[in-house]
Amino acid sequence: MTVFELYKTGLLTLQAHQIEDAAVDADLLFSEAFGKDKSWRIVHAGDRAEELKASQFLSFVERRVKGEPLQYILGAWSFFGRDFSVGDGVLIPRPETEELVERALELLPKDSPQIVYDLCAGSGAIGLTVALERPNCTVYLFEKYDAAFSYLEKNTNALGVQNVKLIQADVLKSPDETLPQADMLLSNPPYIPSSEVPVLQQEVQREPHTALDGGEDGLCFYRAIRSLWLHRVKKDGYLLFECGNHQAKEISSLFAGDTAKQNVLYDFNAVDRIVEINV
Repeated sequence: MTVFELYKTGLLTLQAHQIEDAAVDADLLFSEAFGKDKSWRIVHAGDRAEELKASQFLSFVERRVKGEPLQYILGAWSFFGRDFSVGDGVLIPRPETEELVERALELLPKDSPQIVYDLCAGSGAIGLTVALERPNCTVYLFEKYDAAFSYLEKNTNALGVQNVKLIQADVLKSPDETLPQADMLLSNPPYIPSSEVPVLQQEVQREPHTALDGGEDGLCFYRAIRSLWLHRVKKDGYLLFECGNHQAKEISSLFAGDTAKQNVLYDFNAVDRIVEINV
């Protein structure tokens, strides 16, 4: 089988199983299997495909059509221009979450030390990015689950981040009161209502439900953060949350009596995605 025939077989298989953006997936999976870019594939289209690498590519395609996320198969995904390791047990970083980081960086001064909390840190995409972009800050990343925490440690080491503290802790429980108070609290918590989790698309179902399920109305973690963590944010500090469609108004209401100013930011899809609270 030639390189072209192999690639076409994989592409047609993905298309037959109605994989969205099948051509993009085929390109990325081929590159991962062969260690070559798209231009190499085109130039060498008529060459005989190396058997072991061809088998690897077809194995990737099979995993994809069975519903495994592309990012898990590749083992990493880009966030804010850096690759973060991902796999079973950790949430995949999303492009819209980059907007949360962008807003945090706008609010954090570049030349003075700040304390930042990242609750439900997962892979560390939010907190590690902030730490790298603001080396004057000390970022505390809190993650409960073993699998996700292992990716958090792996990404911290791979990216060489020094100005962070990794803490395995449950956000739904009271924080350690000996920790320094935060100038900013960031969180992309589970926010999907429990009843909606079972009907999510197949790929999302492969991500940990603990990173998706936000309780009956999706707001369980926001309530917990208000009651358990709000007092750990300094006066004039900020809380920035990612949230689901049409949740921003309810989240703002939760914090209405405790904060000086609030703002709702919309993502590139015009969804009310970020709640900004000035304490």
